[in-house]
Amino acid sequence: MIRVLIVDDQALVRQGIRSLLALAGEIEVAGEADDGASALERIDSAKPDVVLLDLKMPRVDGLTVLRTLRERATSPAVLVLTTFDDTDLLLDAIRSGARGYLLKDVTFEQLLQAIRTLAAGETMFQPAITERVLRGLSSLPPLPRSLALASPLTEREVEILRLLASGLSNREIARALTLADGTVKNHVSNLMSKLGARDRTHAVLKGLELRLM
Repeated sequence: MIRVLIVDDQALVRQGIRSLLALAGEIEVAGEADDGASALERIDSAKPDVVLLDLKMPRVDGLTVLRTLRERATSPAVLVLTTFDDTDLLLDAIRSGARGYLLKDVTFEQLLQAIRTLAAGETMFQPAITERVLRGLSSLPPLPRSLALASPLTEREVEILRLLASGLSNREIARALTLADGTVKNHVSNLMSKLGARDRTHAVLKGLELRLM
C-alpha cells in the first residue's frame, strides 16, 4: 500500500481527492492537512510515503513545507498539486525538494501514475510545464563561464536528461530510445556525476539552470 497525505486549504478539494484515491486499491489515504503547519505535524505522525501538497496556503505555505522537509534526514516524496501555472514557482518548488509537479486539471489516471512514480523513487513533472520552462530559458542571458561544466554532456546524455525532465523512468526512456535498460542506467549515472547531482530531480534542476536542454 502507498500511504498518501493530502495537503490543501480547500476542504472540497481534499474531500474530492480522498474520494478518488479510495477507488485505487493500492493507495491508502494516511490523513489530511489544511495548511503547512498542520501538514508538518501530520507528516510526523502519519508517516506517509507521498505527500500531495498545495503551494498557496495560509499561515505556512507549501514552499516552506518543502524547505523544512529538505533539512530532515528522511522525508516523504512530495508531489506538488496546484492550480498555479507559474514557471518561477515550479523552479522554486524543485529547488526546495519537490519530486513532482502537476496542475489540478490532470486526470485521475495521471494523478495515480504520478503517485506510483514518486513512491517508486522516481520524479514526475507535467510535460507541458517542463516544455514551457525550457522555452523560457532560451531568452535568458548567457551563463558565466564559472558555471560551465568541466566535462560537458554528450548529445545522448542531454537527450536522456530531457526525458528525465518529462518524468520518464529509466525503462520508459529505454523504450523511447530503443536502448537497453542497463545502457540508460549508465547514461543517467554519468550525467548525474557530471552535473554533481545528488538525485534525478537535482539533475533536472541543474540541467535547467545550466540551460543544457
